[in-house]
Amino acid sequence: MRTRTFVITGLLVALLVAGVGSFYASSHPDGLEYVAGKTGFLDSAEDSPTSDSPFADYQTAGVDDERLGGGLAGVIGVLLTLVIAGGVAYAVRRRTPADDSVDEPVEAER
Repeated sequence: MRTRTFVITGLLVALLVAGVGSFYASSHPDGLEYVAGKTGFLDSAEDSPTSDSPFADYQTAGVDDERLGGGLAGVIGVLLTLVIAGGVAYAVRRRTPADDSVDEPVEAER
C-alpha cells in the first residue's frame, strides 16, 4: 500500500470514528467524576480554566444537539491534531542538500 493511500485511509477512519463513534459514547460520568460523586467531594471541585472554551465537555459551543455537537467536536479535534502534528513534522523534517550530486574524491595520480 502506498504511503499516501495509507495516510488518507487512516485520516478517513479517524474522522469516521470521531464523528460517528461519538454518537455511541457513554453519557455517564468518567471514573474520577463517578468516584468523586460517590465519596462526596464532587461539589468541592473547581471549574477548569478552559471550561468556557468552544469545545468544553466534548461539545461544540453554539450547537444545541448534543450528539451533533460531540461529533463535530471530535471531527474538529482530529483535524486540529492533523494540522499541528503535520506542522511539527514539516518543521523538523530532514532536509536534503540543494545539490544532490556528490563529488567523489579524486585519487591522487602516482
